[in-house]
Amino acid sequence: MEKYLQFFIYIPILGYLISLLINKKRESIIANISIATSFVQLLLLITFSFFWYTTGAATLDIKQVTLLTTPEFDFFIDFFFDRISLVFLFVGSILTLLVSVFSKYYIHREPGFKRYFNNVQLFFLGYCIVVVSGNFETLFLGWEMIGVTSFLLISFYRNRYLPVKNAMKVVSLYRLGDVFLILAMWLSHHFWHGNISFYQILDVEKTIALIENQKTLAIFISISIIIGASIKSAMYPFSSWVARAMEGPSSSSAIFYGSLSIHLGVFLLLRTFPFWQHLIIVKIIIIALGLLTSLICNSIAKAQPTVKTQIAYASITQIGIIFIEIALGYHQLALFHFMGNAFFRTYQILVSPSVLNYLIHNQFFTGVVKNLKLPSKLSNTFYMLSIKEYNMDITLFKYFWLPFKKVSTKLLFFNNRFFYISISILFLLGIYLDINTFQSHPVMLKAFVYLFSLISLILILLSFNERKSSINAWFNVVYGHLFIMMSISINSHIQFKYLLLYLISICFFGILGYKAIKNLEKETDFITLDQYHGNSQMHPKLSILFLIACLGLIGFPISPLYIGIDLLLTYIESDQYLIMISVGLCLIFIEISLLRIYTRLFCGIPLKTTEPISFKSA
Repeated sequence: MEKYLQFFIYIPILGYLISLLINKKRESIIANISIATSFVQLLLLITFSFFWYTTGAATLDIKQVTLLTTPEFDFFIDFFFDRISLVFLFVGSILTLLVSVFSKYYIHREPGFKRYFNNVQLFFLGYCIVVVSGNFETLFLGWEMIGVTSFLLISFYRNRYLPVKNAMKVVSLYRLGDVFLILAMWLSHHFWHGNISFYQILDVEKTIALIENQKTLAIFISISIIIGASIKSAMYPFSSWVARAMEGPSSSSAIFYGSLSIHLGVFLLLRTFPFWQHLIIVKIIIIALGLLTSLICNSIAKAQPTVKTQIAYASITQIGIIFIEIALGYHQLALFHFMGNAFFRTYQILVSPSVLNYLIHNQFFTGVVKNLKLPSKLSNTFYMLSIKEYNMDITLFKYFWLPFKKVSTKLLFFNNRFFYISISILFLLGIYLDINTFQSHPVMLKAFVYLFSLISLILILLSFNERKSSINAWFNVVYGHLFIMMSISINSHIQFKYLLLYLISICFFGILGYKAIKNLEKETDFITLDQYHGNSQMHPKLSILFLIACLGLIGFPISPLYIGIDLLLTYIESDQYLIMISVGLCLIFIEISLLRIYTRLFCGIPLKTTEPISFKSA
């Protein structure tokens, strides 16, 4: 049975590749390919599950392919199938099929019809990879696809201000969750002394023995997993991003934030449960988080004036309860709860435009306001907090993003020729030290490791705060990548052939992005990063090329950098927290900086257009 698992990935890949080749004017064919892909996947799943159950329903695990092997590292794609995978695949296939049929008519004659279905196909591929993944590396492959397609579909109406702005808000939090998942992968490498599969975690005796010897490390891994899952499933205090994500088409909101994408945090907790089930403190954290989220989001859902926001917070309320069920060990109940919540929220979002007018009419003429049995002052306080969504957006901005904005502003004095000449000389010195490590003093080497990791963070924050030159912002990211590579290489003296994965990707996608910006400058009068230029409408090919370059430098699985990042992180020791924090912050702000450059250059209201221009409101 194991050999057939790969077809759950091949079918979405084939459907996605075929859809890319179809002319955008052939709407019916594009939509039918998406419908056929999910329908064939559903038929395969039904047939596969029948034979799987009749042969004993044993847990399946297959090491599909090894992409890279080093003395310390083994990067392999692993597929895994059990009852959890079956339920998530079943729900995903049915809902993707239904939403594709609905979208065929709902998105009809939209200028981005093909773009929409391409993103839905890529999302479905990423979702299937996550669900049948057998290790963290394979899971993160699909996790990244889902994050990027979320960004592209939230900003589907990219000629408007709010969808683009909210897409950046959502992807910023997504990236924060991605980095915590990367931290969990990094710590797991040191915990297990190598890459492991989820099947190996099922060995209870071995897992308990390792946890007893490294309990602190196990707790750190578990907390990293919880934070990654909480951000993906919009637990408090990250819940507000779901309402912002509703700027996309209702059909994509249904499949992403009503049913599938938002439940991936649930999937992550279910998949890693055999690891953290022995840690009582972790269970308490998950239960407290789920309970707090359910109480807060339930009150917000009742007070919000917009229907999609109400549905979003109602869905999060149920996911909070599912978190509690998982922590208590009621996994079958959690899976049934997931199915019910996913189907119901999808239905609610898809029919909301049709029934909204009737409900508003009914509210005005027959609606009755139910008073809470609380003192009026306390009742009004809860009401205002719910209307303001408990100030989650403001809190996250004030205590997380604003400090980095202030720091990056203070770092602007580094933005001069002397600084870049100095760090270039240091970089050449670093190459010499890396080649001649045996001749260098260990203290000096460590000093250069920390210095280079600090320089990389400075460069990325300078790109994050750049408001004028897109070329400067781009090269700061590229240069920051090089300093990350050099700091880790000096730290562990990595063989050059392994660094090539990282170096080739940086050079190729760095040059591709530079060429795209230069060609755009030739076509337009001026380009700055202090406003949105909306060039995707006038220069669609440059928009696609630059987006590919951005994704390549982010580490999206279209480039060797995806493997290179994971490979480099294995060379950071488990006690080198300062280096890992620096690299983690760099990875967060690299994606934010690159997508910010992309949105400023290619999204927003076009400065030159012959078509009607929409205002800021969606």
